[in-house]
Amino acid sequence: MKNRNVLMAISLGVASFYNTNAQSGGLNYPKPRKADVSDNYFGTNVADPYRWMENDTTAEVNEWVKAENKVTQDYLAQIPYRKAIHDRLTDIWNYTRYSVPIHKGNHFFYSKNNGLQNQSVMYKQDKAEGEGEVFFDPNKLSTDGTVSLGGTYFNKDGTRMGYTISRSGSDWEEIYVLDVNTGKRTSDSIRWAKFTDVAWQGDGFYYSRFDEPAKGTNGLVAENINQKIYFHKLGDPQSKDVLIYSDPSRPKVGLGASTTEDEQYLLIYATEGASSGNELFYRKASDFNGSFTKLNAGFEFNFSVIDNIDGKFLVLTDKGAPKYKLVLIDLANPSEANWKTIIPEKKEVLQGVSVAGGKLFAHYMKDAAALVNQYDMNGNPEHEVALPGYGSVGGFDGKKTDKEIYYSYTSFTYPSTIFKYDIASGKSEVFRKPELKFNPDDYESKQVFFPSKDGTKIPLFIVYKKGIKMDGNNPTMLYAYGGFNISLFPDFSVSRMILLEKGGIYALAILRGGGEYGEEWHKAGMLAKKQNVFDDFLGAEQYLIDNKYTSSAKLAISGRSNGGLLIGACMTQRPDLCKVAFPGVGVLDMLRYHKFTIGYAWASEYGSSDNADQFKYLYAYSPLHNLKEINYPATMVTTADHDDRVVPAHSFKFASTLQEKGKGDNPYLIRIDTKAGHGGGKPTAKQIDEWTDIWSFMFYNMGVKY
Repeated sequence: MKNRNVLMAISLGVASFYNTNAQSGGLNYPKPRKADVSDNYFGTNVADPYRWMENDTTAEVNEWVKAENKVTQDYLAQIPYRKAIHDRLTDIWNYTRYSVPIHKGNHFFYSKNNGLQNQSVMYKQDKAEGEGEVFFDPNKLSTDGTVSLGGTYFNKDGTRMGYTISRSGSDWEEIYVLDVNTGKRTSDSIRWAKFTDVAWQGDGFYYSRFDEPAKGTNGLVAENINQKIYFHKLGDPQSKDVLIYSDPSRPKVGLGASTTEDEQYLLIYATEGASSGNELFYRKASDFNGSFTKLNAGFEFNFSVIDNIDGKFLVLTDKGAPKYKLVLIDLANPSEANWKTIIPEKKEVLQGVSVAGGKLFAHYMKDAAALVNQYDMNGNPEHEVALPGYGSVGGFDGKKTDKEIYYSYTSFTYPSTIFKYDIASGKSEVFRKPELKFNPDDYESKQVFFPSKDGTKIPLFIVYKKGIKMDGNNPTMLYAYGGFNISLFPDFSVSRMILLEKGGIYALAILRGGGEYGEEWHKAGMLAKKQNVFDDFLGAEQYLIDNKYTSSAKLAISGRSNGGLLIGACMTQRPDLCKVAFPGVGVLDMLRYHKFTIGYAWASEYGSSDNADQFKYLYAYSPLHNLKEINYPATMVTTADHDDRVVPAHSFKFASTLQEKGKGDNPYLIRIDTKAGHGGGKPTAKQIDEWTDIWSFMFYNMGVKY
């Protein structure tokens, strides 16, 4: 049992904060107050002098944020080509982009961004071809684009659309409803929803929410527990919503509601953690007060209902199939012995299945690239969708009566393009292709494999301008994630063009911990095996250097969220391998991450410092706790004031410690965005500003002229 001994010093007041400390690069960093705070973890005493930064709404923290942002902005302002990068990004970002059209009710819907709109606009039309009319414009929700549209959810006949919005990038969501025919918002309004769908049934919908934060608490930091499922009847105030399901005996179990497309069944998904499987409950949706039947018990495996076929569920599961299979489960006799396999497990990972036009579309991943196969409803193969190359896809959704459906394809050198797919013939044709202000054909990408520390072969994508010399002198950014069973695909990003068109290289490493090769690949990079992920990434750095793509003096490493943890761990373990580091919105304090908002759900991936054995390996790699008085790469930590996924205290404490301990001439900065969160829904203007600062900081510290 952990014996916690917290010694809180008397506050010295805000005034004590204003001292500055001239350190690396001659910069005068703020010198924040250090409090006498420590925890005893199973006999190991761990100091936490900046814990007061966890209460990030205090005047003292706000003053520190202002002072840090001033240091950062003053540093960036003196980079001579910062404006030129901003102007070029603004220019190439300004092109029309479309989403995949979806068919709901009597209409087609799609999103479009004219180029520099902060948020994409939703359009409606009677047929897929041609230009539609504006249906919903999120840009009208705020003057600066910081209110974003989240999910959109149509009812069965397509006459109502539920939607969620987020303010300033927060995970907290509000739910509203539009009348599709008039485009007007109804009186329905839901607050305190988070991680929710809008699951329609008849004249209302189910949704997930937490209790309203207690008065006087910070809703962006406080732990989120006791998630509940409610039913909202259209026209009623939220106060009349009916509690459908909760589990007070397991307050940290997450709950999500869904209904089958025919609205015959209500489904409840329960998860114990972000890396666990799920329990699945169901009942007839018409039996409003009926009890639920549990399809499976425990959190070892994943179950996802794809469709209901006359009382039989099509279910995607990894039970008995680490790379997933599709089975048919008869609810009249649901025991596993009676499951019928529709699509068996293959060597490629089955990432998802969609139903359209009376067919099944199986979305596979082969060596971190998309592969889509069409089957009939009995699992007989019909077509492999001919994609332009190694990339990623989206779409393949539609009604059971549709004869044509739509999908998107993108890759590193192939901007997101919409295709129309004929189900009968299996043929695709370009439906909408963006017009860019540069030629993607000037660039190429390839995939290589290198051995990690233990010999495991790790995929690495490398993207560059055709004809550049591999002489070890190319500015290079290496990006990765490596966690939570999340897969990274080749994709196109206009922001990378600043690097590529100047002869730079972009590299994407596919690390263990992700989902690219199934659950075994994931488990090889979680809990006590997390060091494998860092070894994979360090191996990618070494490969790029050894093979003359770049050098340690011209290499930048970047990752966000769990990827921010990756960068923090790798820059502290091997600071000599790279010149620049970008730990973005990172989980950097591995001993206390589970104490804020939804952080406890990550214990299934990381482990917890409340456990003696898990504390040992967490403490061994926790970025915050492994900073020493040595030289580190030029570092720009990034976070945001409304990040309630990975609270900004992680970055605040890490940056303060780095500035205190880091030696040498490299700058150690933190960029703290305002009215922004973990990254979702960030307006175009803020994205351009952030990428301007990233490329400016990287080039300047590498001695690269723009």
